[in-house]
Amino acid sequence: MTNTRVLQETAVRYFLEVVRRGSITEAALTLNVASSAISRQISRLEDELDTPLFERISRGMKPNAAGELLAAHALRAQLETERIGNELLALKGLRRGEVKLASTEGFALDFLPEAIEHFRKQHSGIRFELSVGAAGDVAQAIREGSVDIGLTFTMAPDRDIKVEYAQRAPILAVMHPHHPLAGRKQVVLSELAGYPLALPKKNITMRRLIDACCSRKNLLLEATLSSDSINALLGFALAGDGVTFAVGLSIRKLVQNGQLVALPIRDRDMNTLQMEIQSLSGRTLPQAARAFLNTLTTCASTDNALLEGNG
Repeated sequence: MTNTRVLQETAVRYFLEVVRRGSITEAALTLNVASSAISRQISRLEDELDTPLFERISRGMKPNAAGELLAAHALRAQLETERIGNELLALKGLRRGEVKLASTEGFALDFLPEAIEHFRKQHSGIRFELSVGAAGDVAQAIREGSVDIGLTFTMAPDRDIKVEYAQRAPILAVMHPHHPLAGRKQVVLSELAGYPLALPKKNITMRRLIDACCSRKNLLLEATLSSDSINALLGFALAGDGVTFAVGLSIRKLVQNGQLVALPIRDRDMNTLQMEIQSLSGRTLPQAARAFLNTLTTCASTDNALLEGNG
């Protein structure tokens, strides 16, 4: 019979870190323990559960089907334990707590800082931690339980991800107010080919959508500047006659202040992107994260209404 008590012990914590890092050596560095100690705990787990948990591959370790099942169970149990601990600290209200966030760069420009500041006016004891990366990094951080809430732009559902809030995020052509196209109400992609373009790098969701749309139309858009930094792309448009791409939420202040002009793109495929606020499917968020999630959805829906009105 399986000894289920082993699932509550140090072995599981070590096991989860090996799953996250992909090797015992990397897990040992993260946990600051000897590799041999982690190896012994993994062997103990496999003996107690009477099943291998990993495939030993040339560059590390990959969980097999049993390992993936245990990892899913253990992660949710670990997150639930952390949640209960946070709830006990906060029984008298949202006086203490931490909210861990992951987002793509567009949300980090001003949307998230403003939402955090708005929330802290009522709950000054709550601390925040924000990681910024690509859409795939956001989803991975949610699945690993290293963050509570993710904000990203996406084209399709992602496994194990619960969508807490979603709204359309059309891709816009962005340029200086003195640009020759700035007085137009809308443009098509083919009209942009004659101008210097700043494009996101090919691993970014928006770029993949732009490339797919161009491929279907047999259109070539060559990048004068390619970058994974939205600040660099917007800076290129601010500097002269270049054009870049963005969604309204990322550039709302620059447009409102008259620094940039954002035009709808008439090509239908450029309207299939959506922004999402995400969490881990099946997880009960800590009280502080749940409360901040409500603030985020309110801010997002308010901004969406303003952007739609401006459009």
